[in-house]
Amino acid sequence: MSTAFQSVLRGVFRISPSIVFPLRQCQGTSVRTCPGLQPLAPQSHSFCQVVTLQDGAATKATEALSRYKERPWVYLESEEYMERYGASPVWAGYRRNHKGGIPPQKTRKTCIRGDKICGNPCPICRDSNIIIHYQNVKLLRQFISPHTGMVYDPTRTGVCMKQQKKLSKAINAAQDHGFLPFQIPYVDFAGENYSNCHDAVGITPPAPSLKSGDEWYEWYGEITPDENEVAKVRKTYKAYLKPGM
Repeated sequence: MSTAFQSVLRGVFRISPSIVFPLRQCQGTSVRTCPGLQPLAPQSHSFCQVVTLQDGAATKATEALSRYKERPWVYLESEEYMERYGASPVWAGYRRNHKGGIPPQKTRKTCIRGDKICGNPCPICRDSNIIIHYQNVKLLRQFISPHTGMVYDPTRTGVCMKQQKKLSKAINAAQDHGFLPFQIPYVDFAGENYSNCHDAVGITPPAPSLKSGDEWYEWYGEITPDENEVAKVRKTYKAYLKPGM
C-alpha cells in the first residue's frame, strides 16, 4: 500500500521531488518533525509527533554536560551530586577490582582507551560530570590532606595515573592563582651570618710565612708514621728514590 502511494505521489509531483522525499523519512517514525509536509497535511493531523520523553531527557543531559564543562564547579553544588556522593569525597568507598587479596602497588595507567572502558573505572573516569579544573576548588580539596597539605597518593584514592597527573597540575595552578593555600616552612633568622661558620665554607686564612723545614699545617708535624709502612713504601719505590733517602 505504501509503495502504491509513493508511486502516485511521484507521478503528481514530478516537478518538485523534494516534496516526496520527506515522506520516506516519516514512514514508520513518529519522533522527528517534517517541515516539508506541513502545507500538505491538515492542521489537525501530523505525520511526525512531538519529541518523546527519552529524547527530552537526553537533551537535558546534553545541556547539563555542556554547562558543567564550562563551569565544572557547578556540578559539585547540584542535587545530583549530593544524591550520589553526599558529604563524602568522590573517592570514598571506591575499591579497584584486582586479583587476590593484596592490591597492586600502582594504579592503572588509564581507564579509557579509545572506545574501550575498563570494568571498574576510577572515581573520576566513572563520572563524566567530574571535570578537573584549577578553579574547581571543592573537588581539588578532596585530594589534599588537611593536616599536611600534601596530595593523597593514588593508591589511597584509586585514581588512575592519567587523572592523577591532571590533579597535580590543577592543584599547582590553583596554588599559583591563589585559590588554594600552600605551606612554607618557617625559618627564624637571628641576624647572624651562618655562611662562614663551617670550615668547609669558611674564609680561607692567609698563607703563613713558612721557613725551610716548617710544615704547612701545624698538626701535620705531630703525626708519627708507622716504621713498617714506611719500610714497605721505600721497598716498593726503591728504584725511584734518590740516594740517601
